[in-house]
Amino acid sequence: MSTSTAVPSRPGELHSIWLVAEREIGSKLRSKPFVISTAVLIVAALASVLWGGFTAGTAASSGIPVAVTAQTQSDVSGLDGLEVTVADDDDAARALVADGTVDAALVAGSSDSSFDFTVVVKDSVPSTLLQMLSETPPVDRIDPGSNAADVLRYFIALAFGIVFLIAATTFGGTIAQSVVEEKQTRVVEILISAIPVRALLAGKVLGNTILAMAQIVLLAAVAVIGLAVTDQAGVLTALGAPIAWFAIFFLFGFVLLASLFAAAAAMVSRQEDIGATTTPITMLIMAPYFLVIFFNYNPVVLTVMSYVPFSAPVGMPLRMYLGDAQWWEPVLSLLVLLASCVAAIGLASRIYQNSLLRMGARVKLAEALRG
Repeated sequence: MSTSTAVPSRPGELHSIWLVAEREIGSKLRSKPFVISTAVLIVAALASVLWGGFTAGTAASSGIPVAVTAQTQSDVSGLDGLEVTVADDDDAARALVADGTVDAALVAGSSDSSFDFTVVVKDSVPSTLLQMLSETPPVDRIDPGSNAADVLRYFIALAFGIVFLIAATTFGGTIAQSVVEEKQTRVVEILISAIPVRALLAGKVLGNTILAMAQIVLLAAVAVIGLAVTDQAGVLTALGAPIAWFAIFFLFGFVLLASLFAAAAAMVSRQEDIGATTTPITMLIMAPYFLVIFFNYNPVVLTVMSYVPFSAPVGMPLRMYLGDAQWWEPVLSLLVLLASCVAAIGLASRIYQNSLLRMGARVKLAEALRG
């Protein structure tokens, strides 16, 4: 009499990917430092939005002195919180700004501008005024040597940059540590005996992408709620489309970065060596943050950023908020990002498969590519 032993079948590739993703998500949600840091980030974001709104409301209640002409008077009609002075012409309005009588003046816009008016200031633009106008019109500074920045513009640029930096480095670092930990403890040998290597990579990327996008959605919801509570309808309207595009760009940008983090981590076998291979990727993530801080007034730099895959999630939404991007530019930039994402996934998959089971010394990039 013969007996047979049933051999458990290996899960399908899609099932394997989801099993790894669930494992990544579960381990992160059980981590107290992750939960606490996420809560702190959300509270800080809400506090900053509320503080900005209440500050703007306080400033608006005292009235912003603004000069207008007969041609631009209709652009501020119905806006509360302004002390409007009607000047005889554009030159008279500029003179009121120059002598400090008013903080800003609305004069006729130039023929090559899509705006009907230009905001004239002495050095810096009252951020509350721009919130009331709902958009960022052209600004003419009387004092050309002034380095004063528009507070609202700077804040939006900083917000996009810092959210991208924190989310990408946090979850990218998580993927790298997970890969090296599995190699160091030899758990990876057990895993790949049950599921394909590419499924292991895809699951790690998918799980951390879900977590990162959940965090982005929470931050976006907090921003919307904060702006609504503080009655900043103008800013909320202007930020609606840029925030949506930021989420889309971040999704594919993070998949690109997550794949590279996993591949870079697979080239080493110790936690102490992670920095040797992931530092270049971290620098690519940090670049957009510093660029929008120092060059948020430079249209050339922002345009270049919006077409570079690593900085497009920050550069393009910012240009959309500023009104500098044509309707087709976000679509073209997204196509460039998608093509780069496919190429990066293919490259990362090859490096990951060729390096995952190699223990000991760090695997050189050329060797990882050759296999």
